[in-house]
Amino acid sequence: MGLLTIGAFARATRLSPKALRLYDELGLLPPAHVDPVTGYRRYAPDQVERARLVAWLRRLGMPLVRIRHVCSLDAADAAREVRAFWARAEADFAARRDLVAFLVGHLEREDPAMTATVSPLGIRYAAGSDAGLVRTSNQDTAYAGSRLLAVADGYGDGGAPASAAAVDALKYLEADGVTAGGLLDVLADAVEQAERAVHGAVLAGGGAGDTGDTGDTGTTLTAMLWTGSQLALVHIGDCRAYLLRDGELFRITHDHTVVQTMIDEGRIGAEEAASHPQRSMLVRALGGGADATADMRLHDAGAGDRYLLCSDGLPTVVPDAEIRRVLAGAGEPEEAVRELVALANAAGGPDNVSCVVADVVVGA
Repeated sequence: MGLLTIGAFARATRLSPKALRLYDELGLLPPAHVDPVTGYRRYAPDQVERARLVAWLRRLGMPLVRIRHVCSLDAADAAREVRAFWARAEADFAARRDLVAFLVGHLEREDPAMTATVSPLGIRYAAGSDAGLVRTSNQDTAYAGSRLLAVADGYGDGGAPASAAAVDALKYLEADGVTAGGLLDVLADAVEQAERAVHGAVLAGGGAGDTGDTGDTGTTLTAMLWTGSQLALVHIGDCRAYLLRDGELFRITHDHTVVQTMIDEGRIGAEEAASHPQRSMLVRALGGGADATADMRLHDAGAGDRYLLCSDGLPTVVPDAEIRRVLAGAGEPEEAVRELVALANAAGGPDNVSCVVADVVVGA
């Protein structure tokens, strides 16, 4: 069988001649022969299979640079790469789905007022932080107030002031009224203010170089804003938020770490992740030039709900089953905080540990 004209090849592969010319220019799918006089392209029959793979990968939305990489692999490695790409795409889709739910929840609310008088519900809360048994200093910051709950875990030479600055930058939310329509903008503004505050704290502490780069110093941040009947969540990094409802424990945040990305992409399992040398490496954080894109969610509160925000010093050494046991058994938030910190230290206390516990109650 001889070479195929560009028209015949386009029909065989379901790629348009325009797309074929583009893929030739990018070196992704060069023709087998180009007439030196007319510039007319011809393709070999054995290029059809590769071209069809390119077409299907484009339908998945895979970028051309990554398609070129996939096409350079053998079948088994190519399959793993496609699986990893789709896992990442599903994670991104889930994040957008959460944002859609957030927006729809606001649009469907009948009462736009977001004050403590909207419903008879309130929160009782407590916060605690401990350096642990190994670290000489505590770079965590934990805060609990009538409207704001927050935990931040600093890292680098200026980690402690970075985490404190991030939480302090949100404390104005305690006093400012927030309308339903403006909540998303308020949270986005709060994250930007926290990012600027972290950068300023690092610069003031001498943690940046001559160029103003904050380098390896920054902080994670997980915070919830009480609106009177709902809790709005902002999350960046690997602190966590949990909800205990009707005796069941639900983790409501997703770690922004290299290892979690590898789990999402199917490259490693949960058991391997627990001992992976990069398990604490962040892909999102405030400061250090990191991606500061925050996850945002809105949770309808119910009487009897118990929320936990904690730094990674707790779940790294304390299993979720033990966290659930303490949250379900402790009477007041203060008691739960004390017991959780004690559990982390009983497990060796290798890291700082901070906890915020808040109960949703009637008429608080």
